[in-house]
Amino acid sequence: MRQKSENIFQFGLFENENALPKIVRKYRAEYREINDILAKTPKIVGLAHKDFETLGKSTAGRISSFSSESLLRALIVKQKEGLDYREACIRISESEFLQDFCMFSRKNSIDYTLLCKSFCAISPQTWELINQSLANQSIKNESIKVDVIRTDSTVVETNIHWPTDSSLLWDVYRVIDRIFGKIREIDSATVPFRFHHKKLKNLHIFVTRYASSKSKKRQRQVNGKMKKLINRVETAVTKVSIFLDVVTRSTEMIPLIEELKKLMPSMNKVVSCAHRRWVNGEKVPVEDKVFSIFEPHTELIKRGRRDKPVEFGHKIVLNQSKEKFITGYQVLEHKLDDSALLESVIEQHEDQFGKKPTGLVADRGFCPDNDTLAELCDEIEFLEIPRCNRDFADAILSSAQQFRAGIEGSISCLKRASRLSRCFFKGFRNFSSAVGSAIFCHNLMVLSRKLG
Repeated sequence: MRQKSENIFQFGLFENENALPKIVRKYRAEYREINDILAKTPKIVGLAHKDFETLGKSTAGRISSFSSESLLRALIVKQKEGLDYREACIRISESEFLQDFCMFSRKNSIDYTLLCKSFCAISPQTWELINQSLANQSIKNESIKVDVIRTDSTVVETNIHWPTDSSLLWDVYRVIDRIFGKIREIDSATVPFRFHHKKLKNLHIFVTRYASSKSKKRQRQVNGKMKKLINRVETAVTKVSIFLDVVTRSTEMIPLIEELKKLMPSMNKVVSCAHRRWVNGEKVPVEDKVFSIFEPHTELIKRGRRDKPVEFGHKIVLNQSKEKFITGYQVLEHKLDDSALLESVIEQHEDQFGKKPTGLVADRGFCPDNDTLAELCDEIEFLEIPRCNRDFADAILSSAQQFRAGIEGSISCLKRASRLSRCFFKGFRNFSSAVGSAIFCHNLMVLSRKLG
């Protein structure tokens, strides 16, 4: 009979590494391999150090307690373990092994706010250079070969709700109400008017609830409520514009005024698109729309997926070697068709490694026009891209496509293990940095398991 309480796990009892469970030894071995990789590639820490130098002005001296290498290793732990900042700090603080890996003293562990600022300090360009340095060092050590690569694209979603006209208008109104409420607390005379957010919320809820109704009566009610919602939000945005023109700035109001100014272009776009669609009866093109006032850089992307026909985020392009090492990547601020990306993939590979790949495999979406394809076939010895289903009857191309399918597994791993299915960072800069850091940690894991 199992006892109710028993001291089965005794910390500090296992001094001999061989006495640890197999899964723990494997876990520690991966970190030891990562430690060796970082030691053999000092350029990585040097690149991160240049960006970490900017932290000294905004962290009130806390940065002086940690070296750049310690901060970078803490970020690697966070990414590898798939944790948020608070959980990562707790995991590092409570594990002597991870403290040793991060080069922290036992009595001094990192704070989650400093860890967050450390991540934001590294620019997307630095992450690209870090990944290039790791790839070049891996080629030098003969850990990977980049003669033959496979490429594919995927979408990383931004952290937004499903955008509808009513929900976006409600976002505009509630943000205006929140900011003006704070301004009113500072100086009530500055804002002589009030916003009735409960009435607006009821309009938004009514439109959301009955927008898909097939009843003609309900549809007439939805149109009437929607026009009323648009009119009231337009009035609120107009009041904000007038306020920004006449307000006299005080020290306490500056952050709130700057926030309003930053959001105003997106707010104007939301109101304009809703007015054009519901009042003027226009069909608004995608290029004129904004899908979130908080993440205005978000794009609508259709890739023909059965389970998710429409995605909101950005397209990324990945190049991978047969060892599953991601040799290069692109984060596209403005979407392009896959057929227009093949030349940029080859150019990026040539810029990084000094020569074009001898072999490249991609899916049918990357197939360019016949003239471009013929030109690329003269430059690359092994270019296997199907143009139609009949091409799969060819044994060589069919085998090449089996090789290409390996990158699908890596994309799935990036989205599940590295949390790239949805990016929770604000702004396109931090979005690109999140992609770069996830790919860097993926490559570290590939090399550590290969060397281990």
